[in-house]
Amino acid sequence: MLGAGIFVALGPAASAAGSALLAGLILAAAVAYCNATSSARLAVLYPQSGGTYVYGRERLGPVWGYTAGWSFVVGKTASCAAMALTVGFYAWPEYAHVVAVAAVAALTAVNTVGVQKSAWLTRIIVAVVLAVLAAVVTVIVGSGGADVSQLAMHDVSVLGVLQAAGLMFFAFAGYARIATLGEEVRDPVTTIPRAIRIALGLTLVVYAAVATSVLAELGSAAMASATAPLAEAVAAAGHPGLTPIVKVGATVAALGSLLALILGVSRTVLAMARDRHLPAVLAVVHPRFATPYRAELAVGAIVAVLAAVLDLRGAIGFSSFAVLVYYAIANASALTLGAKAIPIAGLVGCLVLAFTLPVTSVAVGVAVVVLGAAAYAVRR
Repeated sequence: MLGAGIFVALGPAASAAGSALLAGLILAAAVAYCNATSSARLAVLYPQSGGTYVYGRERLGPVWGYTAGWSFVVGKTASCAAMALTVGFYAWPEYAHVVAVAAVAALTAVNTVGVQKSAWLTRIIVAVVLAVLAAVVTVIVGSGGADVSQLAMHDVSVLGVLQAAGLMFFAFAGYARIATLGEEVRDPVTTIPRAIRIALGLTLVVYAAVATSVLAELGSAAMASATAPLAEAVAAAGHPGLTPIVKVGATVAALGSLLALILGVSRTVLAMARDRHLPAVLAVVHPRFATPYRAELAVGAIVAVLAAVLDLRGAIGFSSFAVLVYYAIANASALTLGAKAIPIAGLVGCLVLAFTLPVTSVAVGVAVVVLGAAAYAVRR
């Protein structure tokens, strides 16, 4: 979650909601909390690779499990491409697509040799990103130029806030990948729920601090038009020399997101291949590293192709829609466990945010989900 989302989602969210951006952030966090709670409860019962693919299958039936798995795989594959492109545009804009493909190849290789190596690399990346974000907030607050009056919400549009929440949700999504590693962690009954809640809480605190400071420095109009709002906020605060450091932070953050994304998608592909919803050849686990290396390589190859041809913002919108569908099924699955309030809130929240995203994202998302359902029906 502490990845490229905070570097790329603030601008589009400000464009949708203006000064009500922070309301969208809070709404996205509330929906994410419901999703995290439902996912944690389900992960305790089903500590297996696959996440909501497994939960939907076991609690609602095979077709819902398949729909969740399909939505996760296609949505997060698009998100992988978006993160890879973020690496390219920040690191070397003139050759963004080439850099994106190279990043996918490198991190796929890291993931195939085992989760422990990936976990250590992730710790380093998160430390760097936190340091950069802390520097951004400190510089803006210390400059004395931030105007808190720009945090006031004027002419609030409900649709704009909902769209901003859907776009900011892209930055929160990530906790489900903890659940997808159910077969590879020690004491999953205790570890998975605790990890999900701690990760979500820390991420919310960081994002709220960054979004508030950048909005106070730039204002909603400048923030909406900014291609790199954090870098522009630092420059506006009187420290343009820190702009390259922010760009390095964004690149490192995107690499961290991409690392975790490939890891999670490949585990869902593994679970679906075991059930023959995807080619069985992808269900093979490496005898030495105990990783689904064929699924890793297949996902890496597809993401590399997408990163070579896709548009960044289009990939973000489609990914948000598909992932919200995935979490809607997670909440529906949690409804069967007894407690109702949080799963109902999460289910309604996911559907509302999904269908208030930009029209193109909704249309493409619906088409892809229907295509997956048709493939399932034909196979059956």
